Amino acid sequence: MNKKWLLAILTTLVIAVLAACGTSKDDKETSGSAGEGSTDSKKTLIVGTSADYAPFEYVDTATSDEIIGFDIDLIKTIGDKLGYEIEVQNMDFNSLITALQAKKFDVVISGMTPTEERDKVVDFTIPYYETEQYLIFDKEKGYTTPADVAGGVVGAQVSSIQEDLAKVLGEEHGFKVESRNLIPELIQELKTGRFDAAVIENIVSENYLSKNDDLAAFPIEVEEPDYKSIVLQEGSELKAEFDKAIEELTADGTIEKLKKKWFVVE
Repeated sequence: MNKKWLLAILTTLVIAVLAACGTSKDDKETSGSAGEGSTDSKKTLIVGTSADYAPFEYVDTATSDEIIGFDIDLIKTIGDKLGYEIEVQNMDFNSLITALQAKKFDVVISGMTPTEERDKVVDFTIPYYETEQYLIFDKEKGYTTPADVAGGVVGAQVSSIQEDLAKVLGEEHGFKVESRNLIPELIQELKTGRFDAAVIENIVSENYLSKNDDLAAFPIEVEEPDYKSIVLQEGSELKAEFDKAIEELTADGTIEKLKKKWFVVE
């Protein structure tokens, strides 16, 4: 083999090796989802939410199309603390767990309460908030207990703990339960008289009560308190660090500051 052919072969091999190295580097730098590894300083977590649940997650269409709220600030704060970029995506509440199982999301935060049924297919962090449930209705009806709605129709959000509670109360007190995908749809059904009442949690109810003088509400007594937690894929490696972050943000007063920012009803 003459020297010219040898030089040509060596040159070709060097170019091929350099090209392969370049491709490997590009692949790593564009990889952003959790668990895939990245040379970037921050990995991106895809976070699912249902942005119809003010003040936890919603869109203020008068100002922008950005999803904002208590939960959104909380997940971004956790992301900053743990070194993750956070990308929030909107989806109907009843589809969030299915999407998380399908790995379309790394994390879900949407005012979700751990239940025995949900815990079979996903993991939950430690709680970050305790809540209570309200029965909200047209003020003229003057309800004081769930029994007053006997024979009527009570609304609740699809796949929510409020839906479960409404069904239990409906069997006990003799009213029908109908579900809707979004909280604003429940309020609209109340306003039009299609629903006699709806089961909605306290902070969310208070926001609607502050803007609708014709609505009233009272707390529903339950045996066990309801909590909100962040939802993770079953067996997720994120759980330990998320639990630790929630503990630290509770201890240092950060979560309390977020409550004061978002839960003040004007």
